[in-house]
Amino acid sequence: MQYLEGRRFVVAAIFLAVALTFGARLFYIQVLDGSYKLAADRNTLQRIVQVPYRGLIYDRKGQLLVQNTPVYDLMVVPREVKQLDTVRFCQLLQLPLEEVRESLKTARAYSRVKASPLVQNLSTPELAAIQDNLIDFPGFSIKARMARSYRTENMAHALGYVGAITPAFLEKEKYAKYLPGDFLGISGLESFYEQQLMGKRGVQYRMVNVRGIEKGSFRDGEYDTLSVAGQDLHTSIDIELQKYGEMLMRNKRGSIVALDPKTGEILAMVSAPGFEPSVLTGKGMGNRYMELLQDTAKPLFNRPLMATYPPGSVFKLVNELVALQMGVVTPQTSFDCNWKLVRCTHRHEHPYNVSIAIKNSCNPYFYQVMRTAVLRGRSTNRFEDARLGYSEWRRQVMTFGLGEKLGVDISQEKKGLIPTSDFYDKAYGFHRWNFRTIYSLSIGQGEMGITGLQMANVMATIANRGYYYTPHFVKGIGNGGPLPQFRERHVTVVDPKYFETIIPGMQQVVDGRGGTGSNASLLDVGISVAGKTGTVQNRHGADHATFAAFAPAEDPKIAIVVFIENAGFGGSSAAPLASLMIEKYLRGDIAPWRKRWENWLQGPAEQFIRKR
Repeated sequence: MQYLEGRRFVVAAIFLAVALTFGARLFYIQVLDGSYKLAADRNTLQRIVQVPYRGLIYDRKGQLLVQNTPVYDLMVVPREVKQLDTVRFCQLLQLPLEEVRESLKTARAYSRVKASPLVQNLSTPELAAIQDNLIDFPGFSIKARMARSYRTENMAHALGYVGAITPAFLEKEKYAKYLPGDFLGISGLESFYEQQLMGKRGVQYRMVNVRGIEKGSFRDGEYDTLSVAGQDLHTSIDIELQKYGEMLMRNKRGSIVALDPKTGEILAMVSAPGFEPSVLTGKGMGNRYMELLQDTAKPLFNRPLMATYPPGSVFKLVNELVALQMGVVTPQTSFDCNWKLVRCTHRHEHPYNVSIAIKNSCNPYFYQVMRTAVLRGRSTNRFEDARLGYSEWRRQVMTFGLGEKLGVDISQEKKGLIPTSDFYDKAYGFHRWNFRTIYSLSIGQGEMGITGLQMANVMATIANRGYYYTPHFVKGIGNGGPLPQFRERHVTVVDPKYFETIIPGMQQVVDGRGGTGSNASLLDVGISVAGKTGTVQNRHGADHATFAAFAPAEDPKIAIVVFIENAGFGGSSAAPLASLMIEKYLRGDIAPWRKRWENWLQGPAEQFIRKR
């Protein structure tokens, strides 16, 4: 009996403990914890997401480039739409009936009870025209937000644009925190720095009655969170230099890239033809985008990053530096200008040394430089000897940032091409090719492909005597500096002393008697320029013109490459254009007696072929 009595007390104690636990939990839920009250009251609460101000974008001198402007979206909650007079509604919005029906269908597919955008980017006048009539259309409301607007007509490719997130994006885990109707960076800096620019959303809970009339904040804002504005971007772009470059490239196709060699900061990046950044904003943006996409001039094509060309004679500098590092030539090495090996650019003095060869851009000289570097007797089989030598030559060339993406802070960058030995094996067969098969690489022709950004980076590397920083647009985020990867120094395999041996020849290209780049000389304004002309062979029409340089030669502050399609000899068009950009950046203006070059460069590319 006592045993049974004891068990009864134990069972009773257990039931009492359980009852007390549930009672305490109910007291906490109903009295102390408001989160369940919040969930129960959702039908009388309105959750308002506060979209933060997107970060602004400035140029290197603090000039505002991209700002935020108020616009309005017409939102719809499909379940609340009652007996919609579609004809009157379409007249009010000045939209086609089919477009409105399709938008409503999309909204229902997303959610019948959640608001989603029906019409976006309404301006203030458009809002005024419809706002007073919305009372007759239940289920529709206005949502204010900030949209991008531009204080510049330039730099469209680099700045990029902002657009509404698509259903396809919303399905990706990367965009899980976005909602229908949200906007995000689609291209350019707007896309690359999306996380820094977008900021952090806030939330407000507002009490509303059954008619939807606001009755104040819920619990005095206890559950509200404040939005945090995005961080501003401080770019390295000199917008006046950018504007000047775009003006000089009118009526042409090609690119300009200018860097600060000491930091890798991009001073200007021009893609021609281009377009104004405001074209991809506001209502009708989709139609305007399609017009650009279908334009045969390809204004959306970002040539400095996406167009790969053989670099032409500019590459001779890299070829020479690699051979110097290998120890197969010296600065005093002399080769005959033997036209039987390869045709030269023009008749000139004998290339007794590398400076003379660079000044005159002697093709046979650099043919023999590469041949000496590749054919080194590593194998008795001449095909294997060429294969081994070329592989080593290519490995050293790659350390100049060629044949791979540099990692600039906007998308769509191409890696270019420095062919591998396997590439030639596939093209010709194993042990079926030798130096004569690939000799055109020695003068920057053949299967090689390099972007404008890569070529400008090569100039920065030479200016720095053997190292470079990854080119980038943004020098500061908020109150901080650039991203960590843009502070890392990349070093080539070539000893700095060898760079010193080629720079005098580059100066002779521009300032020496008979130099191929004399049209780029700035001695009359006190600036020494080291450069190299290039003429890129083109099977489909007139040759392309290129010129690469840095200045001042003794203390470089700008490295630049100019590429003009179908403009023939690089010294006639690309060289004077580069000199104007250098002068504009270093002096702030163009000397009156040099304005003639501005007038000369206003014409189309075809006119330059006649002048050499």
